Amino acid sequence: MTQQKSERIMNLTICLLMSRRFVEKTRIRQVVEGYRDLSDGAFERTFERDKDELRSMGVAVETGSNDVLFPDEVGYRIRRESFELPAIEFTPAETAALGLAASVWESATQAGQATSALAKLRAARAQALASAATYRQIVGDDPGTLKGASPVAKLLPRSLDSAIAMAASEHPAILANEHIVDASAFLVKSAEGGLLPQVTASAGVSRSYREADGLPGVSSSNGYSNSASIGATLTIPIYTGGRVDAQVRQNKESLGQARIEVDVARDQVRQAVTSAWTQYTAAQESVDANRALISAAQLALNGVIEERNVGQRTTLDVLNAQNDVITARINLASAEHDVVVASYGILLGIGHLSVDRLGLQVAKYHPEEHYKAVKDKWGGLRTPDGR
Repeated sequence: MTQQKSERIMNLTICLLMSRRFVEKTRIRQVVEGYRDLSDGAFERTFERDKDELRSMGVAVETGSNDVLFPDEVGYRIRRESFELPAIEFTPAETAALGLAASVWESATQAGQATSALAKLRAARAQALASAATYRQIVGDDPGTLKGASPVAKLLPRSLDSAIAMAASEHPAILANEHIVDASAFLVKSAEGGLLPQVTASAGVSRSYREADGLPGVSSSNGYSNSASIGATLTIPIYTGGRVDAQVRQNKESLGQARIEVDVARDQVRQAVTSAWTQYTAAQESVDANRALISAAQLALNGVIEERNVGQRTTLDVLNAQNDVITARINLASAEHDVVVASYGILLGIGHLSVDRLGLQVAKYHPEEHYKAVKDKWGGLRTPDGR
């Protein structure tokens, strides 16, 4: 049976069942969906087939007339008492068997939920062990009694515009690229110096001793001789083969690239600060929303418990309400975590994520100490710390 035919027969059944009087064909054709768009002949054939279909299913379709004066106007109806099922009565043993079957079915349904809960619990334990291993890798010790971290709100700027301005003037990436621009400008000047005149000066003093006694054919006096010289050289480049010009052009292109990289660094820093700030704001709003959700879920749980006490709710309803409260608390913890991470992200974006600003009690690395320790060494294999 097609879906269209099933719907039509169902609509016909409802129409004949809900009316206490006989329903004429013309009325059936008007109110039953599926008959309206049919031609007269198609309607007659379809209606007769549907009546036969109902009767084959055991539905008694009666035929009669509402007017004794005009018995030719035939109508149709289905009596409720012939359609409805009779009242079913069970013996105590049958009732007990049905109750036991319902309990078994409910237990089977809850068994699937329990299995899913155990799987989630095992996954959470695995995640906890992985997090503990990561903690040991970073900190060096196993996690003991931990407490939640707090956002570094006191170190943050007052607004997003202040954070962007602070990052533009203090971020290390921008400062490093600005120094590269200065170095590139000096390289251009240095290359241009190859096209300028050069003056070199030299001076020298020498003293020599000569002894020619006993040498045949040499007539010279013995003794010391002194000499001194001084000179100056002026070099004017006339043609360099294009090498110096090419170096100047190359260094100017490098200078332009360095300036572009400064702009790129500024845009990247601005994007990072804006993203971290919006995440921080969204996380704070999420914290407020989840706190309100916890209050609402706790209030609903208390109501379900009271309804369970008077027999209107089941233990499963109480557990579901408790699950809503726990889920809201988990979401709150996740939102608080996002607030802390986003606050440090803002510090990273503006370039203030440093040991000094955070006040960490750790040894700070100073690269200049190593430089000063080895800058005057002429040799040796030992490191500055004695290794």
